[in-house]
Amino acid sequence: NLNLMKQDILKALNEVLEERLQADPEKSYTAGLLQTGPDSILKKVGEEATEVIIASKAGDNDAIIHGIADLWFHAERVLAELERRFGLSGLEEKAKRNN
Repeated sequence: NLNLMKQDILKALNEVLEERLQADPEKSYTAGLLQTGPDSILKKVGEEATEVIIASKAGDNDAIIHGIADLWFHAERVLAELERRFGLSGLEEKAKRNN
């Protein structure tokens, strides 16, 4: 089942990120980035988002896919947020954020 495979990939990504939280920053770029704090993480996410925007403007599908994969990797809490939203309508989810 393709949907199950996609879910497995996202769960595996989440596990890798959890491992990187505990990794030696000298051996893992992600661990080092996570150790430097929110400003560095946000800067990296911004860089990746900019790359996706530029690739989109150029119509470079391979670069778009690569950039979005990088965004997923650097945005470690996306999976948990998607799981939280599962089954909610967009209006319900937005109302919960405003409370």
